[in-house]
Amino acid sequence: MNDWDFMTTVKDIFQYQLFLVNQTPVTLSSLMVFFLFMVGVFILNGVLHRLFANRLLRHINLPASTKYNLTRVAQYLLWVLGAIIAFQLIGIDLSGLAVIFGFLSVGIGFGLQNLTSNFISGIILLFEQHIKVGDRVTVADTEGDVVEINIRSTTIRSLNNIAIVVPNSEFISATVINWSHGDPKTRLEIDVGVSYGSELDTVVFSLLEAAREHPEVLASPEPKAWLLGFGDSAWNMRLLAWVGDPQGRRQVHSDINCAIVKKFRENSVEIPFPQRDLHVRSPVPLPLMTTTS
Repeated sequence: MNDWDFMTTVKDIFQYQLFLVNQTPVTLSSLMVFFLFMVGVFILNGVLHRLFANRLLRHINLPASTKYNLTRVAQYLLWVLGAIIAFQLIGIDLSGLAVIFGFLSVGIGFGLQNLTSNFISGIILLFEQHIKVGDRVTVADTEGDVVEINIRSTTIRSLNNIAIVVPNSEFISATVINWSHGDPKTRLEIDVGVSYGSELDTVVFSLLEAAREHPEVLASPEPKAWLLGFGDSAWNMRLLAWVGDPQGRRQVHSDINCAIVKKFRENSVEIPFPQRDLHVRSPVPLPLMTTTS
């Protein structure tokens, strides 16, 4: 086989029709052009991301979550535009958009419902902004900070510094606690029992003082101390205090607990141990059996 025959064979291979899309033949060469172009779009997307996020948006006074969402939307638009141009390159006109959705519907039929649901949920999250990067959230008893919202999933950094990947559909279909959404103020509820022999006014004063002296506790709404009820061996008290940052509320809770212990000791307020009454019955005389020989 001479060089001419070899080149002809290679050309025939690259021009061989693999399948038809919208009455347009798709060959190996057109697929190579398509994928090479999409690789170029991927590289361009990364470059524009760095320019858009690190240079342009840095000088605009916007919240960090809004900048993140704008960057993500720009990336998605570039991917869509790149896909349209790539379809044009292989001979498919602008109706390629219908082809994309046709492929998507076929994928749904083959079990990609979850992928599609997560994709749509990710778009909803970016535009509704009920969940934003930097928010403190609780999902399925796991608390952490949102660090990234992707097209399929959202990454949460837990309090133990563990990255938890949550499908976007969980934020739409399940109940999610967002501690940072809207008004970030959070109320702490600290329960403590005190002895019946304590002075009630001193107890209330000690609780309020422990809360007011903490620098993270808000002056408005002001702290409150409630007498919830009467237990077996103690008054059941509850201290209410507001903090402005939900991410630090656990530390504030611990600090106030320590302050309550110190205040109670200074003011001779006792935190009683559980008391149990033990009743001892007098012994019952047992009849003595005597034997005769």
